[in-house]
Amino acid sequence: MLTHVGDLDPVAVVGGRCFTGLRDVTSDLSALDSSGAWVVAVTFEGDVVCARFDGAGPIPDAWPSWVGPGSAEWTSSLDAEAFGKGVVAIREAIAAGDVYEVNLCRVLSAPVSPAADIVALGGRLRSGNPAPFGAVVRLPGVELASASPELFLRRDGGVVESRPIKGTAPTGTAFSAKDRAENVMIVDLVRNDLGRVCEYGSVGVPSLCAVEQHPGLDHLVSAVRGRLRGDVGWPELLDATFPPGSVTGAPKLAALDTIRQLEPVRRGPYCGTVGWVDADRRLGELNVAIRTFWFDDGRLHFGTGGAVTWDSTPEGEWDETELKASRLLGIASAA
Repeated sequence: MLTHVGDLDPVAVVGGRCFTGLRDVTSDLSALDSSGAWVVAVTFEGDVVCARFDGAGPIPDAWPSWVGPGSAEWTSSLDAEAFGKGVVAIREAIAAGDVYEVNLCRVLSAPVSPAADIVALGGRLRSGNPAPFGAVVRLPGVELASASPELFLRRDGGVVESRPIKGTAPTGTAFSAKDRAENVMIVDLVRNDLGRVCEYGSVGVPSLCAVEQHPGLDHLVSAVRGRLRGDVGWPELLDATFPPGSVTGAPKLAALDTIRQLEPVRRGPYCGTVGWVDADRRLGELNVAIRTFWFDDGRLHFGTGGAVTWDSTPEGEWDETELKASRLLGIASAA
């Protein structure tokens, strides 16, 4: 039994299993319809890494030690003033009829030791902020640790399901009409996305605006489910649905244009997707890579954001990004 992950070999802890023995890596999503056990990571901008491993075993019971940056070392790609101006710009676009909702994000960054191991941070997140769709990936060119609470896609043969999160509040706080409006708009978007690759009439919403409790906050979560057409594989499914609607906005293409105009840096792995695929059994599960850290250029990065609607205020949206980030930054900054 694997009891630790202390070396620097390629490894991934995803979907309740530890993948080891890297066999090959490709950017071709059609490989997920071939054979074998795969780990998938796609950046928000669409850069794909599919890694096939020899197999998967139990999750480690011992992890390397993590020493993170100081809590005062974090900087933001957008400060409060710039973020507020972005909120105002989105509200103006809504008033003009260009969009209904846009997810505005910022990337926090801090220096990290050259000896830092993303797997160690993944272990810290697993103990300090357990998440249903958490993931740790250490591959050539991909080093990330996610504490995601959100399911992007779950595939079981021909059945596919997405569970978009929209609406965030401190634990025990009532959700507002704005929260529910956010959720319903994205549910409509996800229904439309899945409708492009599912059998006619098969897409439904078995759950709408259910309250889920997570460490330090609550979310509104809905479920959208459909039956894929027989000619649809992983490339077609992701082409129809990616990036996830909950981290873009509606309409999706117009929201993406607005994001490119307002956000000064790439999101990278944040708001992309991470997960696993069992190609032999036609099973798979991909998260929405929120609550996610990654290494790049000798720094540790973390993304935080939220949906801006007509009812948004600059102060309220900034506070939501702080709420989503505070617990995770505390965990990553601790010695």
